[in-house]
Amino acid sequence: MEIDPRRLRILYEVARRGGVLRAAEALHLTSSAVSQQLAQLEREVGLPLIDRSQRSVSLTPAGRVLAGYAERVEEELAEAKRELTRFTERLAGPVRIAAFATVIKHILVPALRELAVRHPRITPVIHEIYGPPALQELRLGSVDVLITEQDMGLPALSQPSLSTRLLYVDEYRIVLPPGWAEPAATVTDLMRCPWVASLPSHATGQALDRLAGLHGFEPRKVHLVTEFDSALALVADGHGVAIVPTLALLDVPEGEVLVSDIREVGARRVDVITRVGRTRSGEPDPVQAVVIEAIEEATAALEASLRGRLGEEKPVSGR
Repeated sequence: MEIDPRRLRILYEVARRGGVLRAAEALHLTSSAVSQQLAQLEREVGLPLIDRSQRSVSLTPAGRVLAGYAERVEEELAEAKRELTRFTERLAGPVRIAAFATVIKHILVPALRELAVRHPRITPVIHEIYGPPALQELRLGSVDVLITEQDMGLPALSQPSLSTRLLYVDEYRIVLPPGWAEPAATVTDLMRCPWVASLPSHATGQALDRLAGLHGFEPRKVHLVTEFDSALALVADGHGVAIVPTLALLDVPEGEVLVSDIREVGARRVDVITRVGRTRSGEPDPVQAVVIEAIEEATAALEASLRGRLGEEKPVSGR
């Protein structure tokens, strides 16, 4: 009998949250997908796991037993890994990290370089994925460490099954085409400008909507993009103004766009999220812990570099 551990996690969430719908919401899956995975798990074990005779879905006795094992299996595997690490006194193995482009380029690449020196037997695996799909992969165990962004105006993700720590606060900047005869110098000027906007679900999209709401105008969104490189290219060619985070400006050639002195646009928070370990020792996974430590050190080095280049209070200019 072979049981897919991802389906075990789904069964555990159904048991924990008292139904398919709540489990689907927690896992960012559709109810149909959860039901299909449960049906496949029933075929794998050869027993009914879900009692469908009642209006509300509940587990059969066999389902409750298997859900209990699902939690214990995760606990025991994590504890075994921890004990083996102590026994060998070596840190080794893959760590799957989900992140987005600016963090991969400016934080993860330096972190991986340092990890290779300190812990050559650790194998980081980078997945460029973000948003709800990345969170789903973290919950299902396909990703170990998630680096995600969120507008600072929203509350930080807080759930018992996840551990969230702030990694970096990335200030937003307004960028303007260099060829405009009269570049916008105030928020009032921005009200008349065409915008290269992000999706409303993205952090910079939320920042634009917040800025417009605070100052009482409806932004004229002539272009809608998902990547900062696309936004910067459109701005550089004169198609509108945009909000981008400071990290997106680090490699922009001097003079390609103008960076406005308008501040107080807000910022995005960059968080590191991991699953909460349910082990007897209560300690974090040692391999993940050193990876996160390297990421935090790379972030601190980046912040120090930015302070040195830009000055503690000086606005970004020319980049």
